[in-house]
Amino acid sequence: MYKSFSMELAGRTLTVEIDRVAKQASGAAFMHYGETVVLSTATASDKPREGIDFFPLSVEYEEKLYSVGKIPGGFNKREGKASEHAVLTSRVIDRPMRPLFPKDYRNDVTLSNMILSVDPECNPEVVAMLGSAIATSISDIPFDGPCAMTLIGMIDGELIVNPTLAQKDVSDLALTVASTREKVIMIEAGANELPEQQMIDAIFKAHETNQEIIKFIDQIVAECGKEKHTYESCAIPEELFTAIKEIVPPAEMEEAVFTDEKQKREENIRMITDRLKEAFAENEEWLDVLGEAVYQYQKKTVRKMILKDHKRPDGRDINQIRHLAAEIDLIPRVHGSAMFTRGQTQICTITTLAPLSEAQKLDGLDEFEKSKRYMHHYNFPSYSVGETKPSRGPGRREIGHGALAERALIPVLPSTEEFPYAIRTVSETFESNGSTSQASICASSMSLMAAGVPIKKSVAGISCGLVTGDTDDDYLVLTDIQGLEDFFGDMDFKVAGTHDGITAIQMDIKIHGLTRPIIEEAIAKTKEAREYILSEVMEKTIAVPRQEVGAYAPKIIQIQIDPAKIGDVVGQRGKTINAIIEETGVKIDITDDGAVSICGTDQAGMDQAIEYVKTITADFEAGQIFTGKVVSIKEFGAFLEFAPGKEGMVHISKIAKERINRVEDVLTMGDVVKVVCLGKDKMGRISFSIKDVPAEA
Repeated sequence: MYKSFSMELAGRTLTVEIDRVAKQASGAAFMHYGETVVLSTATASDKPREGIDFFPLSVEYEEKLYSVGKIPGGFNKREGKASEHAVLTSRVIDRPMRPLFPKDYRNDVTLSNMILSVDPECNPEVVAMLGSAIATSISDIPFDGPCAMTLIGMIDGELIVNPTLAQKDVSDLALTVASTREKVIMIEAGANELPEQQMIDAIFKAHETNQEIIKFIDQIVAECGKEKHTYESCAIPEELFTAIKEIVPPAEMEEAVFTDEKQKREENIRMITDRLKEAFAENEEWLDVLGEAVYQYQKKTVRKMILKDHKRPDGRDINQIRHLAAEIDLIPRVHGSAMFTRGQTQICTITTLAPLSEAQKLDGLDEFEKSKRYMHHYNFPSYSVGETKPSRGPGRREIGHGALAERALIPVLPSTEEFPYAIRTVSETFESNGSTSQASICASSMSLMAAGVPIKKSVAGISCGLVTGDTDDDYLVLTDIQGLEDFFGDMDFKVAGTHDGITAIQMDIKIHGLTRPIIEEAIAKTKEAREYILSEVMEKTIAVPRQEVGAYAPKIIQIQIDPAKIGDVVGQRGKTINAIIEETGVKIDITDDGAVSICGTDQAGMDQAIEYVKTITADFEAGQIFTGKVVSIKEFGAFLEFAPGKEGMVHISKIAKERINRVEDVLTMGDVVKVVCLGKDKMGRISFSIKDVPAEA
């Protein structure tokens, strides 16, 4: 017999059923929130995976299109690889939960979330997040939980817990916060320039809600939780650390790691590692874990020097930003380009503009997002960190970094009415030593301006790090962390925004949570750094968007027509519109409300296409002047094409002022002549006259 537990969450009932389905998983929670249904499971392998020095956690978020009554597109009609949205949701579940597993645990763990039904009022992401936490907490897998997650929206200044899809569509804030009983463990946000204090209030509104959910999970664990299994520890033997320190004293390790050149530091560590390999050549067991031992020795050295001596590896002050540089227009022929450099982190972003018809079409569970006109892609090649490996396409990290930059810039983009373009920015990582995602935001903001995209304000991003001691009060927040401080520190707190407020946050930690003072200090320090980057570097490179798009970018002109005449422009089976496109070399998009966008690089062709559309949709009143080409000659007159697919007739009596016996005496096929509209004849055809065209026309 299964057990059922329920609680009221944001005005809706959350029900968790245990032991109803998937009983062979280590832990399973059958989640119901309104009519949203998610099956969340947690499963661990019996033994650790050999030859690894990390915790092998996999998180899956499986979007089943039957959950919203859709059949997948394509030929095989099956769900394919995970969508970008599914990847991002998996990351949001992974990031707060990973630090809560034992650091020396090497068993494979898979958290799977299958979306079975979606109620637009009840977000499946929230349900999957909570389901993963519950399934893991009740399982026999070692886990220092429970944890809980809450979404926060804001409409007209009011904070909303777990907003519906309709509310999210008009919200000024999309905030996700994960918590343990005492602390915040993950923050992810997109916002419309939200002031720092409002963001802090929203974070701790979510934290309060998380405490209610954790009490609910505690009840489930008390009744259904399994005893946690023992596992084979992969911790480094203390006697190995003692032996290493005898060969490489702490002072020597400090000297090796404290340099502002990444390559020099790596060479120093390589030489130390080679010495240790020679010293322990007879001890195979130690050699197997030597790499991890040296890593941990570096980590302890760096953390001690930062926390106790306030000394950073590259010699900077605690709040000092690395050397900054920026430039635009370094790539010819593209529509816009900019490069941003911070220390040994260097990003080049290229902007491409296209008609709205090239916006990305989305086929997912979200009913409100059918497409997106702004796409930000981020690439991280191996050469950027001095490594060599083949490119296999973007991984979850690249997708996540691209989405973060995209989220940061969306609030400042012009509307489609102001700027009727699809926009793609691609951030290429040329060099990496910490916080490339935030550098890509800076580069992208300048690249958009250089391309002539009328963004409302510049956006900059910066990251803060953290090193903690033995108590909650023993910590140090670092501005602009480099790679080493990220690897060995406790936090990567990324904040992007304008002078006026925050547009995006992403916070990852490796410890069991942050207190409110740490979060407030990190947000304050990123604001100060962001203001400096904007004022002293970015705005001195390009302060406002260019007035026009570049020479190689397509130009777009919009006109409005009567929606009832869209069919006239399109023509039977698209014949008319395709003829205009073929003749003028433009692209044409028409919306249901009659907005016509003409896109091209040749102004003459664009002008001709606009003239054709205006001609086709005219009311053809008497007295209007047109230019037409003779396409057919009959005994009684000639037919003129005055726009692709549009013809009118000139009666033989209206061709010349004098009487003529044959049309061919005056007109031949292909002649281009001016005509005046006489209205429509009894058969509804448009009638023209050549002889009555005013002399001034």
